[in-house]
Amino acid sequence: MEEKIKELIEEIRPYLNMDGGDIKFIKYEDKYVYVKLIGHCANCGAQDFTLKNLILNMLKSEIEEIEGIINVEL
Repeated sequence: MEEKIKELIEEIRPYLNMDGGDIKFIKYEDKYVYVKLIGHCANCGAQDFTLKNLILNMLKSEIEEIEGIINVEL
């Protein structure tokens, strides 16, 4: 499961990079994907929209078991 999630995140990464941001996969646990938004994405006002409407929807379209996404503070 984690490998598939990582592959999907790699597909998303170039779009985040275009805006000066990035994403780091942390873990998959209890049907939730844990990530860390980096760079411009970390402080962006559209962070929740990016996580929930873009990244989560893309992940769920490929992996139905995923219930949510959480941006963690490191």
